[in-house]
Amino acid sequence: MTNLNEIISTFSIEEQQQFIQYLEKKNKRSDTKNIELFKLLVKNEDDSKSLCVKLYKGHKKEAYHALRKRLYQSIIDFIANANLKEENSVDMQIIKYILASRTFLTHKHYKMAYKILDKAEKIATEHHLFAILNEIYHTKIQYAYAYPQIDIDSLIGKFKANQKNNYLEDQLNIVYAKIRQTLNDITYRGNIVDFETLLNDTLKEHNININDSMSFKSLYQLMTIVSISAFVSKDYLKIEPFLIDTYKTIQTHKNKDKQLFYHIQVLYIIANTLFRNKKFNDSLFYLDNMHKLMSSKQKKHYKTFFLKYNLLLALNYNYSNLQGKAISTLEPIAKQKHQDVESLLDINLSLIMFYIQAGDYKKAHQSFSKFYHTDKYHETKAGKEWVLKKNLIEIILHIELQNIDLVDSRLLSFKRLHFEYLKSINQQRVISYLSFVEEYYKAPEKVRSISFHDKVKNTFEWVKAEQEDIFVMSYYAWLKSKMENTPLYITTINLIKEAQIVN
Repeated sequence: MTNLNEIISTFSIEEQQQFIQYLEKKNKRSDTKNIELFKLLVKNEDDSKSLCVKLYKGHKKEAYHALRKRLYQSIIDFIANANLKEENSVDMQIIKYILASRTFLTHKHYKMAYKILDKAEKIATEHHLFAILNEIYHTKIQYAYAYPQIDIDSLIGKFKANQKNNYLEDQLNIVYAKIRQTLNDITYRGNIVDFETLLNDTLKEHNININDSMSFKSLYQLMTIVSISAFVSKDYLKIEPFLIDTYKTIQTHKNKDKQLFYHIQVLYIIANTLFRNKKFNDSLFYLDNMHKLMSSKQKKHYKTFFLKYNLLLALNYNYSNLQGKAISTLEPIAKQKHQDVESLLDINLSLIMFYIQAGDYKKAHQSFSKFYHTDKYHETKAGKEWVLKKNLIEIILHIELQNIDLVDSRLLSFKRLHFEYLKSINQQRVISYLSFVEEYYKAPEKVRSISFHDKVKNTFEWVKAEQEDIFVMSYYAWLKSKMENTPLYITTINLIKEAQIVN
């Protein structure tokens, strides 16, 4: 059965009202129950059997399923009409110009036809609509013989340049799809991939030159590809200047307002990169701009980005020494239902991390108990790295709660399930980290000795503080707090501040 609840959950309050008005105009009979069903589904309180009884005062399954089917079709029509009206107004206007010009051309009104085509060309160029430009140039060239004022060589030059841009956009779209597929293989299946080599080879294979002219969508795709490379390498500093410079280019695009969804995505990518580079004020600046765009156009995309925005906001607060604000941002959201399961899992895991840093192990344990699904399920929803983080946090939490039996079983389970994978992706330092955690668990007094400090210092391959992953620093902060007998949150913040001074 089509999950209408999932579709309806994406509607803003404004869109819900607009859809009800749409149904009211569409309904020819007064006894139609589609509006009533829609209002019940918005509340999301009842299952199908209960809804059927409420609507028909009995178990009329066939009538209920037919009603759901009609409502589903109405929702599809409503969404399609709304998007055609809002998103493609420029495209449709240009197409009208092309069609009108062709009519004039067949009637030999060449001057009028080329005047209209010039106007269409100007708008299409401003909006980087390469496929439509191709039609404009094709039409202009076709009738150039009948209109001597046209410089056909110049026109052919424009046509070829546009073909290049159109080809570039198509190729970049293919590269984007390939890279995202590879990321899925890395994140959700644990496949081992030399990502940097793959990226360079794929770009070379499709003749992608990042200095070429691109549409707004293509620039977003390129930024996403670059961000994926940083996700894999954990080197966000390297990509920051490129993202900022690219965004400056995007801001000059005429169609940035038309492609609002991509604009919000770009702002999120930049804000996330700045957060990973411990530049929290800069990250908050871009998050503020993101929120403004989320709130525009009757909050059209607000619900889609609500979880991602608030998670990144809370993370910035937490590492800016505003722990209370971070927790209060996520607590009400963690209990909500949302179709973005991955972000919900990230929010709950981050909240548990905040609680542990605050020393509130009871709340952390209560929140952790909500992860009742298997690791296999969580891996399909949030990826292998998320599962690794969750399992490490669980071990630390049980150590703090002194759940001895659970610590032993979780340690054995982690080694059995993840050590081979960690070795295969050259993450020996996670294995070393867990061995130090286990040493602390078995003999807490030893971790404050000089010999243990030296062992830690000589075991890890240290990277520059400004380049170190912020979440890796958080795990190390827990060990450091035990070694120095200092509060975890203060230890974490001090480590971050040291990295910021270097930055």
